[in-house]
Amino acid sequence: MSSEPQPWPLVPESYLAAGEAPPHPRLKLHRGFRSRYLAGLRDLIVYVPPGYDEQPEHAYPVLYLQDGQNLFDGRTSFIPDRTWQVREQADAGIEAGEVEPLVIVGIYNTGDRRLAEYTHERDWQMGGGQADDYGLMLTRELMPWIASQYRVRQDRDSTGLGGSSLGGLVTLYLGLRHAEWFGKLAVLSPSVWWNHKSILGYLNERAPQVWDRPLVWLDVGDREGHRTLHDVEMLNRRLKANGWRPGETLHFERVHGGTHDEASWALRVGPMLRFLFPAGT
Repeated sequence: MSSEPQPWPLVPESYLAAGEAPPHPRLKLHRGFRSRYLAGLRDLIVYVPPGYDEQPEHAYPVLYLQDGQNLFDGRTSFIPDRTWQVREQADAGIEAGEVEPLVIVGIYNTGDRRLAEYTHERDWQMGGGQADDYGLMLTRELMPWIASQYRVRQDRDSTGLGGSSLGGLVTLYLGLRHAEWFGKLAVLSPSVWWNHKSILGYLNERAPQVWDRPLVWLDVGDREGHRTLHDVEMLNRRLKANGWRPGETLHFERVHGGTHDEASWALRVGPMLRFLFPAGT
């Protein structure tokens, strides 16, 4: 037998509680994904685009997003009834012919383990530093399982990763560390501040080894606070200095009136999808 850890099975599919239906027929929720690399179970919620069931031979690009409970369903979101409206935004872009039909996988965070799993280094005051294990779970277990259950393309240029805040931080880190897997990164309001902005040093060290730059959507709201705004603008400059080209491999958006919450991130989903997954590519 191979010594490589194999994906663990999921427990049977269910939804929030007995008798409660998913918020939309094209959303499927899978309970209890188990990993050999991380403690605990995590849920997954998967969006399939319009026409998915009518085109059984067609395979789709795929976007993996952190904090899955905040993306689609107001009953599970951090602030009740406030989500990223990912299904609505994706449907609108696809139906307008602006976004390529794609599968979107929301990976639920694990509550009190979120900070550890979404940070690449340990901070001496706050802890953390399990992003490498989270990346192994993602690339070795979760992504192969999704490919076995859904018709997704597995090439790098068809595979995206995204998140906001600490989810944006871990997206950038894993997108650089596992650049052979991810060709598209959605980095919304990233927590550049973590551990004295060490992600900037990692970017400088890692970028020369990433020959094919992934597309990066980077944004920050101008009402997220001076430090966050300054840090993300610094990250934008570092990306450009390391070979990302504005308008080609990099889109930086300073969002007028943007705040650090689901309602503001929901307004950025449509433009982000149009940049990373444009129709006709």
